Amino acid sequence: MKQVHCVVMGRVQGVFFRATTQREARRLALTGWVRNRPDGSVEVVAEGDDDTLRDFVGWVQRGPSSARVDRVETRWRSYTGDFTDFRITE
Repeated sequence: MKQVHCVVMGRVQGVFFRATTQREARRLALTGWVRNRPDGSVEVVAEGDDDTLRDFVGWVQRGPSSARVDRVETRWRSYTGDFTDFRITE
């Protein structure tokens, strides 16, 4: 089990990025959160097994069809077990 932290840059706000990220994370049984940042990027923290997280990061690098992902900063961290589900936060 691991945690991944992503900051997604591009046209990622106002295009249902958070809602579709939540749906994808829940489909993959990941826990964590997604939120908009004041600089126009989207921040994601997810926990789960390594292979599933790698699939999820691949999805984040594409995003929903309405988004344009220019760059994703990804950091891998140790699993914390702090989350019970995957939420959209403010």
